[in-house]
Amino acid sequence: MENLPRLTVGRLFSSWQADVPALLVVVLLGGLYGWGVLRLRRRGESWPVARTAAFALFGLGTIVVATMSALAVYDRVLFWPAAVQNVLLDLIAPLGLALGDPLRLALRALPERAAARTQGALTGRLVRLFTFPLVSTALVLTTELTIYFTPYFETALANNWLHQLMYLQLLLAGSLFVLPVLTREEALPAWCTHPVRAALVFVDGIIDAVPGIVVMTHGTLIAGAWYLQHAPSWAPDVQHDQQLGGGAMVGIAELVALPFLLAILVQWARTERAETVALDRRLDTELERATPAEATTEGPELVRPWWETENSEVAQRIRGQR
Repeated sequence: MENLPRLTVGRLFSSWQADVPALLVVVLLGGLYGWGVLRLRRRGESWPVARTAAFALFGLGTIVVATMSALAVYDRVLFWPAAVQNVLLDLIAPLGLALGDPLRLALRALPERAAARTQGALTGRLVRLFTFPLVSTALVLTTELTIYFTPYFETALANNWLHQLMYLQLLLAGSLFVLPVLTREEALPAWCTHPVRAALVFVDGIIDAVPGIVVMTHGTLIAGAWYLQHAPSWAPDVQHDQQLGGGAMVGIAELVALPFLLAILVQWARTERAETVALDRRLDTELERATPAEATTEGPELVRPWWETENSEVAQRIRGQR
């Protein structure tokens, strides 16, 4: 490892190595997603190409970059590639996977019984607990702090299987927060409306920067014994290397918060537009039913609009606006 050539901009893009466990995960996820899309098409149903592209390029592509690019080649001799690796896996890759909306695709593509079981699992108590926004945010923060400020990270550098487990843990921890927030399925409590989700994403963006700030300002070296022993002659000072890694973590965490928030706002706008269209159609139907003959009969209850008699959420909103 110490004999690796100096990491240049060119080698940052040209250095690659195979990672079999990570490749198997990518193939499995991609295969299942592709099966779902093909199953819908065979039934004559469509699935947005943009969602497929986001899942494949932004989601699975990020996993490949994190585990097989120059970041993986140099992560055992430099700290900053390992730090970028980890933040890609727990922030950016989950966002890309979630933009593909795999939960909704699964429920649409699976047979009826399997879809019902999957829906039941998604609404089960255990899944609800771990995907509860405050709990999932705490899991991401705890995972990163545990990795960097316990012997976990240094041990993973020496043990490849533990390193693979760390990759998977980061990906799962990030997905527990992002997938329920972005899916169109009801995977969160009813009070998690789009304004609440936008606020949660904003708070999460601030919290995600905490590990990077701590790493950047921490006086004690993280996995210092390992990096002091394996650092090549051309590597920067280990303390400076750690500061670079922490700065990269903060920068990526703040950058990913913007597209995440934009995705929530786009969903919010689409939901409001769909509700407005549905409301207009229902109003048109009610007006068609209220004929002039009916309007002249006694008993005003017969021609009262539905929003005055029903107790649904939409009716209450209309009464409130009036």
